[in-house]
Amino acid sequence: MPFRVLITAGTVADCTQANALIEGISAEHLLADKGYDSDAIVEQAEQQGMQAQIPPRSNRKQKRGYDKHLYKLRHLVENAFRDLKEWRGIATRYAKRADSYLAAVHIRCLMLWIRIS
Repeated sequence: MPFRVLITAGTVADCTQANALIEGISAEHLLADKGYDSDAIVEQAEQQGMQAQIPPRSNRKQKRGYDKHLYKLRHLVENAFRDLKEWRGIATRYAKRADSYLAAVHIRCLMLWIRIS
C-alpha cells in the first residue's frame, strides 16, 4: 500500500489538511493523535470504511471511544520517522533530486529493517 506524506506550511493547522491526506485511502483503522480529533475527520474516515482510533480532546463534550491498545501501536510509526530523521542526509535533504532522496530513504529503511530483524 503506498504511503502519502503531506507537507504543510507552519502556519496551517494539521487537522485542516487531514481530509486531503486520507482521501482515497482504504484501511481498517485511522490512527491519529488528539490534534486530529474533529467530527469532519472522523466522519470522512467512517465514510471510507475506517474506524477512527483518535483519543478525544479534553474539551470535547461528547467523548468518543477508541481502541487504546491499537492507538499505542502508533508510536512504532513515529519511531520509524524519528530514526529516518536521525540520518543527517535525510534530515537536511542533501540529495536535491527526488530520485536521489528516495534512494537515500530506501537505504536508511533497509538499515533499520536489518537492525530489527
